[in-house]
Amino acid sequence: MASGSVGLAELGFVEAAPAWRLRSEQFPSKVGGRPAWLGAAGLPGPAGLACALCGRPLAFLLQLYAPLPGRADAFHRGLFLFCCRTPPCCAGLRVFRNQLPRRNDFYAYEPPSEDPPPETGESVCLQLESGAHLCRVCGCLGPKTCSRCHKAHYCSKEHQTLDWRLGHKQACTQEGDLDSTVPDHSFLFPEFEIVIETEDEIMPEVVGKDDESEIIGSMGEAPEEELDSMAKHESREDRIFQKFKTKISFEPEQILRYGRGIAPIWISGENIPQEKDIPDCPCGAKRIFEFQFLDIC
Repeated sequence: MASGSVGLAELGFVEAAPAWRLRSEQFPSKVGGRPAWLGAAGLPGPAGLACALCGRPLAFLLQLYAPLPGRADAFHRGLFLFCCRTPPCCAGLRVFRNQLPRRNDFYAYEPPSEDPPPETGESVCLQLESGAHLCRVCGCLGPKTCSRCHKAHYCSKEHQTLDWRLGHKQACTQEGDLDSTVPDHSFLFPEFEIVIETEDEIMPEVVGKDDESEIIGSMGEAPEEELDSMAKHESREDRIFQKFKTKISFEPEQILRYGRGIAPIWISGENIPQEKDIPDCPCGAKRIFEFQFLDIC
């Protein structure tokens, strides 16, 4: 994913993809499944992935491959979005960044091949090259182990309990590689690749005419006095929602809008943050908008 053009967004759409295309070495953008971490260092631990509201482990939602041109330390760069999916909370969100220079200890200097690897099995790898183990349920750092077999790793007691119920109780004392026999946990979202297309530039006057024609056509021969009354009562909230609806309507299947420095499109006028509401980066720099996820299913 390239850096977004000024004023134009790059749009993300979900597509089914073979398992090998969603592995870390392919630098994927994807929804669901387990996170395909770029590097083994600086990964968030269980405390960082606990919902700030209910305390339960957050679930991996999506990741974007978003390198920064001109930044040697961010030649490979991934953004990882996690959310709470535990009712009745379902409100916590958190984003993490994982990045590497082009020459690093994990990947080849040249881009990955577009051809499938010789072995395309779908076994799950739950151990990083650094030796760190990942949770069998969510794919995040798993510092806890099963006290019985000491082979299964977990990020939390909640996920250990879930895995025990879904098969580890029977597999615990059996021989074999536990990391390649992970059951399908209901904790994960379905996994899809995110494919990127650049948003077509649409002239504002064309959009305005189309909207106007649609409104008049749907109303028929409405009296002029009635139209004037409706226009006067149109609220700021209505205008914001209509702008969002119009923008999305050209590509209704989009689930993502990306562009560093462009303006987000708001669905509501409530709780729009002001500049004073957005804290500076720990380095002291002002934060800028980079992407938004659209749950418009």
